[in-house]
Amino acid sequence: MKDLNQLMKQAQAMQQKLADAQARLAELSVEGTSGGGMVKVQLKGTGELARVDIDESLMAPGEGEVLADLFVAAHADAKRKLDAQQAEMMREAAGPLAGMGLPGMPKF
Repeated sequence: MKDLNQLMKQAQAMQQKLADAQARLAELSVEGTSGGGMVKVQLKGTGELARVDIDESLMAPGEGEVLADLFVAAHADAKRKLDAQQAEMMREAAGPLAGMGLPGMPKF
């Protein structure tokens, strides 16, 4: 019975760590770039697009297709960074139980 109580305490501590990690994720912000920094996007930890910066040289007539491609690439760059940071934060929060495939636990 002592082991079960210890296991329950560990589970509660891990649950708190996961909740803390989720709160930190909500405050997270990452930047993705493309075109050598000509297009920049900022994503919040929730995945929400928060900001777009576009170099004025891309505003010229006929540059619409290039701009669209650069925008998509910058968003993909930011999304990769966000996903990596989210996964790392959740692995840290889960500690030794990360990757064990427990029911109700997020996959890392």
